[in-house]
Amino acid sequence: MDQVDTTKEEVTTTRQVEPLAKGEAPQKVYEKKKTILRFNQIIWYILGLVEVLLVFRVILKVLGANPFVGFTSLIYSITTPLSAPFAGILGVSAITGNSIIEWSTIIAVIVYLCVAWGFVYLVDLIYPITPRDVETE
Repeated sequence: MDQVDTTKEEVTTTRQVEPLAKGEAPQKVYEKKKTILRFNQIIWYILGLVEVLLVFRVILKVLGANPFVGFTSLIYSITTPLSAPFAGILGVSAITGNSIIEWSTIIAVIVYLCVAWGFVYLVDLIYPITPRDVETE
């Protein structure tokens, strides 16, 4: 007679359990923080460019530069749309001859600085990061 093996094999099963702390993968978090930092840098770069152009306009106006010369004309044509929303808030102060102080441009410099700072501060409130968070080791 044949004997039948009636012993059971032990079956071990493992079950995967969800981690207690859920979050994004470290690489994804790093990329997100890097993108946010880059966005802040772009805002400051654009502000710097706008501010430099507006300061050139103020200096050229104070010095009474000839508006028909190439560089002066270029600066005035680029910065006129930037200072136009503030035209008429305060008058123009004449110094001597062609030299004037264009207060609207000075106000524009201050307002653009405040707006850029506000955007960066808002992003920092929503996604707080430091440059050290995105340093590579």
